[in-house]
Amino acid sequence: MMIHDITALAGKYKQRKRIGRGHGSGGKRAGRGQKGAGSRRGHSRMYQFEGGQMPFFRRLPKMGFTNANFKTHFWIVNLSDIVLHPDFTKGGQINAETLIAAGLVRDTSRDLKILGGISEDGLKVKLDVVANRVTDSARKLITDAGGSVTELGTRRDRIRGIDRNSDDRSPKNLTKKLNRVPGKKKG
Repeated sequence: MMIHDITALAGKYKQRKRIGRGHGSGGKRAGRGQKGAGSRRGHSRMYQFEGGQMPFFRRLPKMGFTNANFKTHFWIVNLSDIVLHPDFTKGGQINAETLIAAGLVRDTSRDLKILGGISEDGLKVKLDVVANRVTDSARKLITDAGGSVTELGTRRDRIRGIDRNSDDRSPKNLTKKLNRVPGKKKG
């Protein structure tokens, strides 16, 4: 006969063992094991302690705010790659559509940026470039060869009110208040 055969409530209200009260509470070490912090008086373990393994809160990934989602990604094309391509050896119009047709850019999912990586000889053909960004060295090479550069700017440039084609490229629409007195801290 088992105790649960007697009644369903048998064993439901079993009293807990009073640890640390002599031999009656679990042998000569009173139910506390042998040595270590748990056998001593006044020991309290942190509730998240997992026996030395990597705790759960450290196994979880870090979450929170990051600016990585707001980074502007560009398709980057060197001026030397454009000039060496058979479609542009005699010059012409350079924009995202012509570069896609030439196979230098994959699609229009990103903004287009033109870099000025070219030899010391300079640029020999006339190019009319329309891109979101053009570096200053590329702009100088194109204009010296008789071409033109039109920078459209990125979405961030348009929000901040930056005219990429002018000499003054400082933002006009400031969303943050400037610290008006230089060197003086607020507070």
